[in-house]
Amino acid sequence: MEIITSFIADVGNWIRPWTDDISTAAVTCLLVIFAADINRFMRKQLIGTNFIIRTMIFILINAFGYGLFIVTTAPFLSEQLSQLANHWLITVVISMFIVIGIWAQRHRQQV
Repeated sequence: MEIITSFIADVGNWIRPWTDDISTAAVTCLLVIFAADINRFMRKQLIGTNFIIRTMIFILINAFGYGLFIVTTAPFLSEQLSQLANHWLITVVISMFIVIGIWAQRHRQQV
């Protein structure tokens, strides 16, 4: 059992330098899952609006809104992950991506 615990802690230590990248990937995955719902909601809200205005709002939401969300949320998640002990870090990262994958499957996201 000590060997497994040691291995998990070593893997957690090995991925620690990449918590920024892991956080960005997780936030981006969540955004990919929810972007279709957000865009569908916005499309319903903007029915009957001028094409130019709809296009500008689409650009603002997709380019700046989603980008701002990633840029502000990923560092917060990275900070939270970096505070975890090594054995918890790898456990949380793996669990986080499994939950995101299950959520995507349930929302019919295709790979």
